[in-house]
Amino acid sequence: MSKKTERKPSWLKIKLPQGENYAKVKKIVELNQLHTICSSGKCPNIGECWTKGTATFMIAGEICTRSCKFCATQTGKPLPLDPEEPQKIAHSIKLMSLKHCVITSVDRDELQDKGAQHWAKTIEEIRKVNPNTIIEVLTPDFDANENLLQIVFKAKPDIFAHNMETVRRLTNEIRSRAKYDTSLRVLDQASKAGLITKSGIMVGLGEKEDEVIELMQDLRGVNCNLLTIGQYLQPTTKNIEVQEFVAPNQFQKYKEIGLKLGFDQVESGALVRSSYMAEKTFIESKLGL
Repeated sequence: MSKKTERKPSWLKIKLPQGENYAKVKKIVELNQLHTICSSGKCPNIGECWTKGTATFMIAGEICTRSCKFCATQTGKPLPLDPEEPQKIAHSIKLMSLKHCVITSVDRDELQDKGAQHWAKTIEEIRKVNPNTIIEVLTPDFDANENLLQIVFKAKPDIFAHNMETVRRLTNEIRSRAKYDTSLRVLDQASKAGLITKSGIMVGLGEKEDEVIELMQDLRGVNCNLLTIGQYLQPTTKNIEVQEFVAPNQFQKYKEIGLKLGFDQVESGALVRSSYMAEKTFIESKLGL
């Protein structure tokens, strides 16, 4: 992809980080030496979310074994897992008084269990320290290994999310190891384990409308409950370029199509990200709004 795009349109303007809560979240993250996808992934909503006192924690370090072309997370040989990280995460969630937390991670393909046990320990520790907090996880694919996925499933997160990222045709171009059908199998297994499932995609990478609809149909085919659709924004010059800035009315159209296909809730908009407004999405889906 080499198509150049025009300047960002007005609907992609974001607010700069500010406020007491932003400073509080930043301090908690730094003091506990935690990683967040908010900063590692250069999320455009970091100001809004941190100001509201929420953050998406990234466990298992900040160095990923994969090198997807859309992602700003560092790629290389990861450091050993921090055995105290589950406790640090749980303690930080308590300090923030979070009602809904989101946990994600880098890929750890070099580990025998790909980090599954670390995931389970983190979920279990959060549940022990914060029994009333809704736990949403956004996991790697674990190569769709059923034994590894079951380790995470048995820890019983409230929502299990795994992102498709893009349509079938573009998957090999922008994802380094993950496969379209592998991701569908992950979500299918999570659904069959009785978990609420969620996935997210980016648009503006050169996909066609009918390809997005096909993806939504595939997700409903594995009983995926929740969906997020957001604009891809090139995080660094090393990442793949934006092919199109999708207009607000197209995001609305995708939302309407998704709801008609049977998703419990669809968050669709230029600045929507996997964990953006996660608590609102979960509540609305439970209430059927």
